[in-house]
Amino acid sequence: MELHVEALFTHDRRLRLRDVNEPWPGAAPAARFFLGRTVEGTAICRFRHDVPDLLVEQMEERVADETVDYREKPKHFEAYLSLLQAEQFTMGPCYLVPAELTPTMQTVRVTRENVTELSRGGFEWLVSEIDYAQPCIALVRDGRAVSVCRSVRIAPRAHEAGLDTLERYRGNGYAAEVVAGWAAAVRETGCLPLYSTSWDNRASRSVARKANLVLYGANFTVT
Repeated sequence: MELHVEALFTHDRRLRLRDVNEPWPGAAPAARFFLGRTVEGTAICRFRHDVPDLLVEQMEERVADETVDYREKPKHFEAYLSLLQAEQFTMGPCYLVPAELTPTMQTVRVTRENVTELSRGGFEWLVSEIDYAQPCIALVRDGRAVSVCRSVRIAPRAHEAGLDTLERYRGNGYAAEVVAGWAAAVRETGCLPLYSTSWDNRASRSVARKANLVLYGANFTVT
């Protein structure tokens, strides 16, 4: 979970959150509050740099009293939103892609040299990201990428996956294949491959289940 929050956000010397850790230029401000609860029953929290210290203390008291069941809504869910005077939040499971997961179909590394050809017909937006979101792995059908997994958060010890599959090619197991290929490429850099999503994203959770990803907890963020 420590690696997960390090990948999601940049931090200052006080371990306060600064920005969303996107690899391309123009990062947005970080969430004001991050709570990560693990399958072992532990919890960590982080606060954005501009959250007042008194408010941090009040919220940390509630974190210390949190429920250990990561599958449930945080025990002090309403209090967190009230204290921050917030309405926007996200919640979802966090996974590690295991080392033994390898693709059974052929995947391709997407680079500046081949992105224009592979991205036609649905992934044209990838051209502007390709120099930053590396490694980027695709499964190719009909001469073009139909499923892509790339690093959308990059930290010294871990990468977070960004996964997209063209609608007409979904349901064929392609997503799990590119996740496996991407994870292998990330491990070659000496980093761990992480995958997270939201509880209501059934398609993404299905990919995690089919790929036998290792669940290590759940996060809760307030913007």
